[in-house]
Order: sequence, then structure tokens, then C-alpha cells
Amino acid sequence: MTNDDRIQIDASLVLHLITTQFPQWRNLPVRHVDAGGWDNSTFRLGDDMKVRLPTAAKYVPQVAKEYRWLPRLAAMLPLPVPVPLALGAPADVYPWPWAIYRWLKGDTASPERTDDKRQFAADLSQFLLALQRIDASDGPPAGPHSFYRGGP
Repeated sequence: MTNDDRIQIDASLVLHLITTQFPQWRNLPVRHVDAGGWDNSTFRLGDDMKVRLPTAAKYVPQVAKEYRWLPRLAAMLPLPVPVPLALGAPADVYPWPWAIYRWLKGDTASPERTDDKRQFAADLSQFLLALQRIDASDGPPAGPHSFYRGGP
């Protein structure tokens, strides 16, 4: 554990989890994603998947929320979102649920990588407008998965 209660996760741990829980993918390479996030450690699994593992107990509720809602949202959005492929279980080497998602090809957005900023802004605004149009009345209420921010 680190002093902020986050655990260290490395490729060998991820490979062990894959091998024991999803042996069909055990021969695929596992590589750490440098810009993998704070709440989760992210690893590439082969060329077409990623593995995300919460780094602390307070981030665990996000796994179930994403697993349930990302596929529903994906069909209603104009840009791709990561679709969950498999849900991993806690194990002797890792204490929480985790998930495997489809990898979205591309680069992390940045000013240096955005040639047409107007088009980028238009695409982003269309995505946000589509997200706001989705009927969220049956969505999850604010809770631990969102650190009690927002609403459904």
C-alpha cells in the first residue's frame, strides 16, 4: 500500500489474474498504459483489449457501474466508449473486482495532437449533447460509485 491507500499493480499481477480467470487470453501480452488514470491502473491486453483494476477500495463501486452502464450508453452516443468484455473477481493476489474492456484505438487528446481544434470541439459538443439527451431516470442515484456527486 502507498500512503494514500492505493495499491501498486504491475503487469505480472495482471497476467496472473488473466491466466487464472480468463485462460483463453493467457498468451496475450500485458503492457502497462502510462496514462492509465488515478482511480484505476490500466494495462493493454493484446492489441484489442484493456484491463482496468481499481487502485483503492474507494474506487471499487465504479467497476459494477461501468460494467452495467457503458454498454447501454454506447448505443446512444456518437463516439465510441469502452465496452466491457469480462468481469474479473477478487483473488488471492488482488482483493477487488476488475474488468476487461475493448481497447479504443487512438491517442489521448491534447493540444499537440489535435490538428483541427474546431472539429474536435464540435465532436466533443455533439458527444456531450447526446449524453445529456439520454433518459437517466433509471440510472444509478448518486452514491459511492460517484463519490455522491450528481444524480442519476
